[in-house]
Amino acid sequence: MRHAFMEAVSARLIAAGIGVFRYQFPYMEAGRRAPDPPGVLITTVRAAIEIAAKAAPELPLFAGGKSLGGRMTSTAASQSPLPGVRGIAFLGFPLHAPGKPGRSRADHLRDVGVPMLFLQGTRDSLAELGELRPVLDELGERAQLFVVEGGDHSFHVLKRSGKSDGDVLDELCARTAEWIDGVGGLRPSA
Repeated sequence: MRHAFMEAVSARLIAAGIGVFRYQFPYMEAGRRAPDPPGVLITTVRAAIEIAAKAAPELPLFAGGKSLGGRMTSTAASQSPLPGVRGIAFLGFPLHAPGKPGRSRADHLRDVGVPMLFLQGTRDSLAELGELRPVLDELGERAQLFVVEGGDHSFHVLKRSGKSDGDVLDELCARTAEWIDGVGGLRPSA
């Protein structure tokens, strides 16, 4: 939650009028590299959503995360609805292991009952777009895709793109804010 990427995304979303509640999984808090078992990750997601809802009950609630955090959020939602959550945003959905294209990590998405926004880079080694697009097509109107041309899993782009990492983060957050508004996450007018 204190990673520079997450801090930059949070600051931009806040500037766009979107409240942000960040948290981290126990393995990150303990400084371990290996993720906790799925049950611990899902319990953490549910606890964070509950705390966020109590902290700002007057605000529309959306969930999501970067990579594993987003996938665990959707996994939790596929098992039973996340109370009050109107949609899930993924900053780099980890569809498969690097160099091992596949779709099995997305099987649970068909059981997610809320709109989903997938923000993905064209150079993301954890989600080849040729594998991801058919998954999203199957989800129909529940899934929207925003592609960052030349972006990797961390949304870094090549210098020749003419964009900075900051430009890309601005695009990601603007698209997220538009999607939230479209789903019904009304923000205060600027």
